[in-house]
Amino acid sequence: MAAPPNFPDLRKDLVRRMDGAMETLKKEFSGLRTGRASPALLEPIRVEAYGTNQPLNQVAGISVAGPGLLSVQVFDRSITKQVEVAIRDANLGLNPQAEGQVIRVPLPPLTQERRNDLAKQAARYSEATKVAVRGVRRDGMETIKGWETKSEISKDDAKRWSDDVQKLTDEYVKKVDVALADKEKDIKAV
Repeated sequence: MAAPPNFPDLRKDLVRRMDGAMETLKKEFSGLRTGRASPALLEPIRVEAYGTNQPLNQVAGISVAGPGLLSVQVFDRSITKQVEVAIRDANLGLNPQAEGQVIRVPLPPLTQERRNDLAKQAARYSEATKVAVRGVRRDGMETIKGWETKSEISKDDAKRWSDDVQKLTDEYVKKVDVALADKEKDIKAV
């Protein structure tokens, strides 16, 4: 026989999944360029090296060399060219310059048009996160509805638990909106 319905366990699982969606949003936001140099800008880049597609931070160290300059220290001199090409082809509008095993990546100042594009991209990321949070909500509601249908919980419990799941969803949607507003402010700051 199945264990009786346990709302605290369900809620814990929903929170864990919604936190995962927020973590993904943070990672995606970190890849969006603002006015400052940040190693996170290059982290999503993958490099074709040693016969596989690897994250840039597995083949090189990334550091801030100045306010508008990133420095990429390639671990193996033989793949410096592949790293340079991967950064150039990453569609970030960057023009890396190799000097031995070090690749300097100057960050050009953002134009207003590019800032607007980045803000739109941030909005798309946040909307995708809201969709993911609502998907988690739907799963929780379906679980509660299933318990009610099988008469494992009362209508009152189902209503109370559903309301709690909705409140949790509203909290996370608000967190996404706050994160988006902060990122847009960061992007548009000159």
